[in-house]
Amino acid sequence: MDDALDRQWVEDLVRATLEEDLDGGVDVTSTATIDAEQVSVGDFVARSNGVVAGLEVAALVLRLVNDEVEVEQKVADGTQVATGDVLMTVRGKTRQLLTAERTALNLLCHLSGVATQTALWVRELEGTGAAVRDTRKTMPLLRSLEKYAVRCGGGVNHRMSLSDAALIKDNHVIAAGGVAEAFALVRKAFPDVPVEVEVDTVDDAIIAVEAGADLILLDNMDVPELRAAVEKVAGRAKLEASGGLTLATARAVAETGVDYLAVGALTHSAPVLDIALDLREA
Repeated sequence: MDDALDRQWVEDLVRATLEEDLDGGVDVTSTATIDAEQVSVGDFVARSNGVVAGLEVAALVLRLVNDEVEVEQKVADGTQVATGDVLMTVRGKTRQLLTAERTALNLLCHLSGVATQTALWVRELEGTGAAVRDTRKTMPLLRSLEKYAVRCGGGVNHRMSLSDAALIKDNHVIAAGGVAEAFALVRKAFPDVPVEVEVDTVDDAIIAVEAGADLILLDNMDVPELRAAVEKVAGRAKLEASGGLTLATARAVAETGVDYLAVGALTHSAPVLDIALDLREA
C-alpha cells in the first residue's frame, strides 16, 4: 500500500469484512476438522497472467486473524505476474489461515483484477501521450483501494470524492442555465477547487474554455468530434474523453490528442485475477 491510503481506514474495512464472514461466530468447518495447534505454510499463487495489487491488504487480513502469522511477500504490487508465480508465502496456525483465506482472496483477486484491466488500457495507449483515468464508478466503500489498484496498473486517478473537485455535468448545466453560468457559479462558491466541465458538443467545449475551465470532459464524442475539439481548444485546457470507450477504440481516441480517457470499466467491470492459496505442511 502507498502513502495515499489511510491505513487505519483499510484496517477498519478489513475488520468489517472479517466480521461479515464470521457473523460473530467461528469458522465451524476449520474448528471441527483442524487441530488448534496445527501449523501450515501457504502460498498465494497466480492462476492466470496479470498485474497484482493488494498483497499488503491480504496480509493484513491474515494478521488480524492471527497476529503471529509470518508473511513473506515475493513480489511488489504493480508487478506483472504469470500463471504459477508465487506472490506471497505465509506460515501460521492452519485454522486461522483458512479462516482468513476467503476474505484475503476476495480483496486480493478483485484489486489485482482492477490493476490488470488498467494495465491493458495503459498498454493500448502507450506512445500516444494520453493517460487512462478511473471514475467514481466504484464499489461502495472500496473506492480508495480500487483507485490504488488503478495506480498499480499504471493508470491515474480522477477525483476521490464529490468534495475535492467539481465536475459540472449536463444536469448541473440545465439547472444553472448554461455551461458558462454553471462554471461561474462553481468558481464563485469554491474559488480554490479544481473545476472540470462536461460537454457533448465542440461548441460547448469552446464555451467552457472561454469561461475559464482548465479541464473539459468530452462526453460520448466520436473520433472526428474529439479531433475537432482538440483543434479548437488548442491547448487552452486539458481534455478528457469519456463515454462508450473500449479497448478496441482506445488508441484511435488517444491519437486525437486528448489528454485523458476516463474509463469506468476499470473498476465497475474488471474481472478478478484468479489467485489461490495453496497450503502445504510446515
